[in-house]
Amino acid sequence: MTRAVFLDRDGVINASVVRDGKPYPPESVEAMVVLPGVVEATQALSRAGFRLVVITNQPDVATGRQRREVVDAIHARLQVLMPLDDIRVCVHTDADRCDCRKPKPGMLLAAARDGDIDLARSFMVGDRWRDIEAGRAAGCRTVLVGPGYEERRAEGYDAAVASLAEASAWILSQQD
Repeated sequence: MTRAVFLDRDGVINASVVRDGKPYPPESVEAMVVLPGVVEATQALSRAGFRLVVITNQPDVATGRQRREVVDAIHARLQVLMPLDDIRVCVHTDADRCDCRKPKPGMLLAAARDGDIDLARSFMVGDRWRDIEAGRAAGCRTVLVGPGYEERRAEGYDAAVASLAEASAWILSQQD
């Protein structure tokens, strides 16, 4: 079985658009800004043998504020820029009560099953409480990135860092 680093997208890989203290995805590929050090961080993790899997909630697709084609185009651009092995997307809202929407661990569990990933040797990196809870529920170690938002605070994470570059360095220092 292999190890993985599960990565939230908005706020970890690319900049979130923050309005009224809440994070939102970029509106287009052209509006997407990859955060500093992300490409290098993903390359270092990949070289160390980690599978890199993006795990992202994109409820704006369900609400009609974002087209699925835009989400797919953003992901295609990210795959050109960095060594991502897989991208898992939940387009539902909380009201849908699906198993894939974080904080539920469905996307991580499915990626682990499909990719022969050892969750106990893997990490979830995110910028919100939903990411941390999903990672913990899946049995991963968790890393919180950034200062947080005006919402419920994340709890129970293994490390808190300012960026994916710092998360990558911490993960690489934890290798078994």
